[in-house]
Amino acid sequence: MTDLIDYRLNDGVATLMLNNGKVNALSPEVITAFHQCLDRAQADDAVVLITGQAGVFSGGYDLKVMGAGMAQATELVASGSALARRLLAHPAPVVMACSGHAIAKGAFLLMCGDYRVGIEGPFQIGLNEVMIGMTMHHAGIALARARLQPAAFERAVNNAEMFNPQAAVAAGFLDEVVEPARFQERAEEVAVKLSHLNRNAHAATKRKVRKALLEALDHAIVLDREQLLTA
Repeated sequence: MTDLIDYRLNDGVATLMLNNGKVNALSPEVITAFHQCLDRAQADDAVVLITGQAGVFSGGYDLKVMGAGMAQATELVASGSALARRLLAHPAPVVMACSGHAIAKGAFLLMCGDYRVGIEGPFQIGLNEVMIGMTMHHAGIALARARLQPAAFERAVNNAEMFNPQAAVAAGFLDEVVEPARFQERAEEVAVKLSHLNRNAHAATKRKVRKALLEALDHAIVLDREQLLTA
């Protein structure tokens, strides 16, 4: 469907594999491709399984765009937050298969999944914004507050602490970690299991469970756009 995200449909599971260079940077084009793939998955009535190449899930936003000017950075952050909101509200189950490093927006993507499978290995998962001199945006704070464990929230957001896969489970970025030999099989197993849920009940329950978070994100996206443009 796109060179940036490979779309494969099999047995009711739509696998979206990020394929944007060495770190799967999230550019405006990748975010557009994400929406196109999610549209297609809805049309296919499929569970969504999102993954990356071996060794990296995503390194976050495209730094070339972030460094191109405040207007470009603001638009990219806003569109990324809107993508997060769409994933959180997606009517079908969404499984994240974290294939390696997940940094900044890559780690935020993990928080948008209904179930997150990680691969064991020397990988880092976390939010490095404060470490590289960026004040955390409102949408990121709202998402992290809702999805991370309380004991890890401020360590991850304020202190930019990075977590190995096992520690990322305890922190709330992942739900489980498996050995590399079982990684793809386990992610697909989870997706197939979730495909047996009653789709209407899943979608309606998800809307209720995440109502406050979705409203908080709507407000945060507006605040972020206003504050970044006037910074």
